[in-house]
Amino acid sequence: MVASVDGFIAKKDNSVSWFEASSNYEKGVTGQNPEEFLKTIDCYVMGSHTYELALELSKVHGWAYGDTPTIVVTSRNLPIERSNIEIHSGDLPHLVNERLKSNYKNVWLVGGAALANDFIRLRLADEIRLSILPILLGEGMSFFQQSAQEKALKLKDVTAYKNGMVELWYEIQKE
Repeated sequence: MVASVDGFIAKKDNSVSWFEASSNYEKGVTGQNPEEFLKTIDCYVMGSHTYELALELSKVHGWAYGDTPTIVVTSRNLPIERSNIEIHSGDLPHLVNERLKSNYKNVWLVGGAALANDFIRLRLADEIRLSILPILLGEGMSFFQQSAQEKALKLKDVTAYKNGMVELWYEIQKE
């Protein structure tokens, strides 16, 4: 998930135009080649609002997720514009245990906040990678606003990048 320093993942109007925010940090590292990183992902899972935003952005920038299988979790009837996209409207533990675990090694939950929090609450997520951009939004949609339970995390890594972004990588502790 990408968030502002004050913890927002989107502006009130759902805009993510601020994703380009950067500042120069001399001691930071250069980011991993995005294409190389994306090759490690076997499947994407996203909520309906994230999917709709991705469809809108694809009109200008192309489909960001390539030919990688993409599962959209929704109960709504949404347009399917690519053969690698499927809709899942059932139970999340069934999706993970019956569909994802047996077919994919590295599943990336793209968003949004409600779906991510459902995966965390149901103990279906193994890690959280939170990229903090150097900007304060003041208001908007919070990533963890729907998290209703305490959850222990183990820090796996921290990376500060030259563009001022900081990535926090946590393992979710299993109780």
